[in-house]
Amino acid sequence: MDAARSPLPAAAPGEGKRGKLKVFFGAFPGAGKTNAMLTAAQRMRDAGRDVVAGVVDTHESVDRILLEGFESLPAPLVNGSAAPGELDLDGALKRHPDVILVDDLAHANREGARHPKRWKDADELLAAGIDVFTTLSVQHLESLNDVVGEITGIREPETVPDTFFDTADETIMVDMSADELL
Repeated sequence: MDAARSPLPAAAPGEGKRGKLKVFFGAFPGAGKTNAMLTAAQRMRDAGRDVVAGVVDTHESVDRILLEGFESLPAPLVNGSAAPGELDLDGALKRHPDVILVDDLAHANREGARHPKRWKDADELLAAGIDVFTTLSVQHLESLNDVVGEITGIREPETVPDTFFDTADETIMVDMSADELL
């Protein structure tokens, strides 16, 4: 997208350049987006980049093995207790890795979080100059939510605006057949 038409601001003067957004995009949950993200992150780490897992849902699968060896940020504290599955945005900004892994871009954050949606957290990380690797399923893309809902009969309440998705520097399509998934 042309920078002049970008719906999101570039990094403010003095903040350095904006991070890069890489989206692992798939047709449905279970297609292997998290696996693909972790595999790409391993390559980045092996090339000498500082890669940190901000929040990664391994779904109790083989992805847990791929996550081994990555520094993982602790879950944020909410009322004195850890909130698993949530991103500690302040901790991520303070740690400031080269690349942060942020699974499930459309996730709705807990009540009281700085941003209502995880994609807004990702935008803040990008503005701070941190590259973000993230995952997204097609039904979570705002413009396709109704179409997918008509086909499946399920409307997904958690969506990401197309304007944010369109700012991705790279989109990796991750797909498998329904028969493979079953």
